[in-house]
Amino acid sequence: MIDHTHAGTARSWVDSANGHASFPLQNLPLGVFSPGGSAPRCGVAIGDRILDLQALAAGGHLPETIAEAVCGPTLNPLLAMGRPASRTLRHAVFELLSEDRSHRAGDLPLHEAKHCQMCLPAIIGGYTDFYAGIVHATNVGKLFRPDNPLLPNYKYVPIGYHGRPSSIRPSGTPIRRPNGQIRTGQSDPVAGPARQLDYEVELGIWIGSGNALGVPIPISEAGEHIAGISLLNDWSARDIQAWEYQPLGPFLAKNFATTISPWIVTAEALAPFRAAQMARPPGDPAPLPYLLDARDQAEGALAIQLEIALQTAAMREAGQPHQAIAWTAASHLYWTPAQMVAHHSSNGCNLEPGDLLGTGTISAPEEHGYGSLLETTSRGERPIRLANGEERRFLEDGDEVVLTGRCSQPGFASIGFGECRATVLPAPSPSASNPQ
Repeated sequence: MIDHTHAGTARSWVDSANGHASFPLQNLPLGVFSPGGSAPRCGVAIGDRILDLQALAAGGHLPETIAEAVCGPTLNPLLAMGRPASRTLRHAVFELLSEDRSHRAGDLPLHEAKHCQMCLPAIIGGYTDFYAGIVHATNVGKLFRPDNPLLPNYKYVPIGYHGRPSSIRPSGTPIRRPNGQIRTGQSDPVAGPARQLDYEVELGIWIGSGNALGVPIPISEAGEHIAGISLLNDWSARDIQAWEYQPLGPFLAKNFATTISPWIVTAEALAPFRAAQMARPPGDPAPLPYLLDARDQAEGALAIQLEIALQTAAMREAGQPHQAIAWTAASHLYWTPAQMVAHHSSNGCNLEPGDLLGTGTISAPEEHGYGSLLETTSRGERPIRLANGEERRFLEDGDEVVLTGRCSQPGFASIGFGECRATVLPAPSPSASNPQ
C-alpha cells in the first residue's frame, strides 16, 4: 500500500510540516480537537497546525463518500467504514496540503495546535490490555518466580485482560495516585495511597471496522480491521497489584488511569514502517494455525522506536528539561497486532469501531530499554539516579512522564505520534468521594 503519499520528497505548503518531528505531510494522523473552547470536531495534524475536517467537508473539499463521517465529534463513524475510507481521506487531504496546491491555501480551515484542546479520538466501547512484550513478561516473572518466569501458556496464547475504557484520558490530562489495599510482608493489609506507582510503555491499537458477534476475524484479514496506532501508558500501582491480582488478575491497580497520545497514526501512514515479526527462538512453539499467516509474519510487525522521559517537580521548578530514562522498540513484541485482533475475536467476541487494544509493556533486552520502573529498579531495590541527584524507585507526586515514538526508514520521511504525557497528582482524600 505504499504510494505517492509516502514519497520522502513530498512537501507541504504548511511550512511547519516540512521536517516536522512528528507530523510531516507523509503522516496525516487523525484526531479530535476543540478549537478555542468550541465543540469537539475531527481533524488532521499537519506540522504545528490542525486541519478542520468538519469545515473542510462543509466547504465541499472532501469526497461525498466520507464527508458525513467526519462531521461529528468523534472518529467512530469514519473508523466503522474501514480502511478504504481511511485511504480515501488520506489521499484527499494529501492533495489539498501538498506544496503544488498552495494557491488554495486560503480556502482551507487550519487551526494552530497550541490553541486547541485535544480530546479522545473516539468513543472507546471496549479496552483490552495484552501482555505481548516478552522481555517485560520474562523480567517481571523473574522478580516473582525466579525459577519459572514464563508460565506454560505464554508462548501459545496472546495473554490479555479487559480494562476500563472510562478512565482512559488524552495526553496532558493529570492522573491521580490511586488508593487501594496494600500488604507488606506477613502483616494484614492496609488501605491507602499506592507507594509503588509505575508507568508502562505500550502501543494502543485502534479497531476500525468490527465483526459480528459469533463471527471470528481470520488472521489473514485481521490487519484490515486495524485503523491505526497511538502511544499508550497504562499506569500501574505495583503494590496494590501484588496483593489483589490473584486469582483473577489486574483490577484497582490498573483501572484508575490510562493515558494515550491523542492522534491515531493510520495504518496507511505506517505502511513504509512494516517489518518482519521477531524470529521465535529455537524450541519455541509455532503459533497455532488460527494465529499464523505468512504475510503477517513477513510484514505484520512495526518499526517504532520508543522513548520514556521523566521530569520531577524539583526539575520543573529549576527549569530543567525532562530526562530520557529508557529506550525500547515495538520489535520486541512477541505477537503482532493482527495476531492480537485474531485471538481476541477467535471465540466470537465482537470488536467494535473505536475499541482500543494495548500491546502490554514493551521492553528491550538491555537494561536501558526496560519499559517500566518495576524492571528498571528491580522492584524498587535499585533506584535510578537522575541528573539533578534525585533518585526514583517508583513515581512520586509531581513527576511528569512523557512517552514519545518515532518511525524511520531510509528513503522515507520520519513520522511520529506526538506526546503521551501526564503528571502525577496526590491520591484523593477519602472525604473527596462524590455525595450520595
